[in-house]
Amino acid sequence: MEVTLQNLTKTFPNRDRKKREDVIAVHDFNFKIPDGQLIGLLGPSGCGKSTTLHLISGLLKPTKGNIFFGTEDVTALPPEHRGIGLVFQNYALYPHLTVLQNILFPLQNLKGKDKLTKTQMLEKATAAAKLVQIEGLMARKPRELSGGQQQRVAIARALVKTPKALLLDEPLSNLDARLRLQTREEIRRIQRETGITTIFVTHDQEEAMSISDQIIVMKEGIVQQAGKPQEVYDSPSNLFVAKFLGTPPINVFDGQVKAGRLCLGDDTVLNLEGIPDQPVYVGIRPEGFVCQEDGPLRCKLNGVEVMGRDVSLVFTHKASLAPTVRAIVSAQSQTAMTHCQEAALIRFRLIPQKIFLFHKETEERIYNKEYGL
Repeated sequence: MEVTLQNLTKTFPNRDRKKREDVIAVHDFNFKIPDGQLIGLLGPSGCGKSTTLHLISGLLKPTKGNIFFGTEDVTALPPEHRGIGLVFQNYALYPHLTVLQNILFPLQNLKGKDKLTKTQMLEKATAAAKLVQIEGLMARKPRELSGGQQQRVAIARALVKTPKALLLDEPLSNLDARLRLQTREEIRRIQRETGITTIFVTHDQEEAMSISDQIIVMKEGIVQQAGKPQEVYDSPSNLFVAKFLGTPPINVFDGQVKAGRLCLGDDTVLNLEGIPDQPVYVGIRPEGFVCQEDGPLRCKLNGVEVMGRDVSLVFTHKASLAPTVRAIVSAQSQTAMTHCQEAALIRFRLIPQKIFLFHKETEERIYNKEYGL
């Protein structure tokens, strides 16, 4: 089912008596979620992603704007009539009920033409349990399950009614690192098998990028950028998006465009035609540095961290906005390793596709088609 958000806005009264303006949690959100896709709503705490999800579910009413499921306007429709499955961060399982009873609960409340027989309900509950691979736990109660198993029960309960859309509100935040990885892979598998349109809210950019067909990056209630995860990573529209996506994070420098050249401090690192002379922020991804003895970027090496297949180089440069800069190079590059370990001064050439320029005032991306920026 296609989900369309049209000029969606949500404001809340300001509790600060000194400020009369309402708090805008979501501002003029426009997006069309294609049928059968998994969309990641991504951003820091307080950016409006969970509020957006609650507007789609019907738990909150928008201040203005409309929500469409397919061609049906569901803006005024109560949650129980929207045909959605909702999974919360804290699982929200009934502690006194077994796994089977928890999964059956939504079916037992169906009325009228949607009401099912006991046999039909059991068949659906069993199918949902098999989908999330907990069919052997049906007689247990929530306290007898691990966090990952409880999350699977919550997902099975949301899927058992075959919802039009599945809404996941930070479903992995209570799990440890290994379980998070395993469960997010399961969520992707389940979504592909069912074909249900899914909206996944998270503050973890790695989670969102690894399983989403598209991501929507938000800041202070405003959509900053939307698109395929790799495309957004490779071509951020502004400095916020560039800094939010990526592990390790992007390195940011004070730079200057002078006479067709990009300068970082005293180092001229790139020939750059077609961009007017101006001060800029320069973002360089950690994988954008290449060790080279005569490279134009000169830095002071602080340390070398060997991480198996990769090597992390930690160094300083006076134009960097952060105290240290981090580069990721291949551990197989013996020349680079020898050079790094023997010199306090390290030099790099830069990969142009991993460099982004941003306007000093607006922090919007500066594009240059001739150069590919």
